[in-house]
Amino acid sequence: MAGTSVAELLALKWREHEGNPLIAPPFPSPIIADPTFLPPEDTPDGLWHLFAHSILGIHHFTSRDGLAWEKLPGAVCRASLRAFLLRQGGAYHLFYERFLRLFPFTYRSRLEVRSSRDLFSWSRPSAVLEPSLAWHREGCAGAVSNPCVVEEEGGFRLYYSAGLVYLRDCRFSEPKYIGVAFARDTTGPYRPAPEPALQPAAGDAYANMGAGAVKVLRLEDGYVGFQNGIYWDPERARSRSAIRLVASGDGLEWNILEREPVLKPGSGWKKAFVYALDVRRAGGRFHLYFNARDGWLTGRENIGLALGEPVPSPS
Repeated sequence: MAGTSVAELLALKWREHEGNPLIAPPFPSPIIADPTFLPPEDTPDGLWHLFAHSILGIHHFTSRDGLAWEKLPGAVCRASLRAFLLRQGGAYHLFYERFLRLFPFTYRSRLEVRSSRDLFSWSRPSAVLEPSLAWHREGCAGAVSNPCVVEEEGGFRLYYSAGLVYLRDCRFSEPKYIGVAFARDTTGPYRPAPEPALQPAAGDAYANMGAGAVKVLRLEDGYVGFQNGIYWDPERARSRSAIRLVASGDGLEWNILEREPVLKPGSGWKKAFVYALDVRRAGGRFHLYFNARDGWLTGRENIGLALGEPVPSPS
């Protein structure tokens, strides 16, 4: 990302928008989750565009100011979730998880992509990544999810989540590992590295159950990842998720930074989990859209916004 160093991004001060949450789940779904977006300077019509999933599929939202959002009718993709939007010149690519098997069968999914020139009319899907490694199949029949594609010299990197860990207090599963895969072309096919890039560790306070998901920014002198790890909170005896920063010189070996998360559970609409996100620079500052959950076994998920701005220098 031209014009931003790792140190500058790590020094940003993040604040939640006072109007949060901004997007509520569409009826009859109790959730709207995993937002991905583009600001007006990156869209063909000068509007904000955001995609997020409910139990009905992936929905398309537009906005004039990034705050008041209007949902377009229907769903862009059915049986799909956890999307990521990539602009490449005049083309747009929507990567997402497509589930192939659900309860009562063992869960299985793959990553797909559709492409567009206008963000409204989309191509037929093509497969990007199938679960193929042993850790892709932990806790499931094979699950790959939460795509994030970063352009590199001579090709592309796909950061993705894989495998599942069961949260007993919620009675659902979340991603256990984060991997990276490589391709020459934007839409793949992608070849996964044999080992995870990020994984849970007992001593990792914010990822002791699962690595969750990550969105990676390539900066002038390195990489920063926004990771929503899955962790057990011993003080409250509950599973949780928070968004923290991880850093890397090459985007492959990651350093867990000893600092407080950017966003973590609090009260009200984000009482239980602060979940997956997308983050991009727009209008001179960083916008981070994320979803959060207000309960464990039962709960609703909404989408909110946090803004990252430089800390003013002392006068």
